[in-house]
Amino acid sequence: MKNKIASIEVIGSGCANCRKLYDLAAVAAKELGLEVEVEYSDDIQKGLAMGVLQFPVMAVNGRVALTGAADMKKIKEVLAKEGQNNEPSGCCPCGGDCGCGCGCA
Repeated sequence: MKNKIASIEVIGSGCANCRKLYDLAAVAAKELGLEVEVEYSDDIQKGLAMGVLQFPVMAVNGRVALTGAADMKKIKEVLAKEGQNNEPSGCCPCGGDCGCGCGCA
């Protein structure tokens, strides 16, 4: 996969779901051959500033790509999509398919 992903960050409160998303995202990135380190932040204000009310959040290249708990399959789908196209569709960076509730879906 051509790597258009420069950064992956999981933002959460440190709960079990947040840590699980971080762990799965790190494994998914490695399995997809992405040469990027997945970072973790417990700065909830950062997520709120992105317009997200549901945590955890996975941000790719500084944009919301996924919110809430997810399995490996969903995480890989999101990363593959983000790796192919860095242009957001819809009214917000999620493109209407992350479930953030922005109403653009």
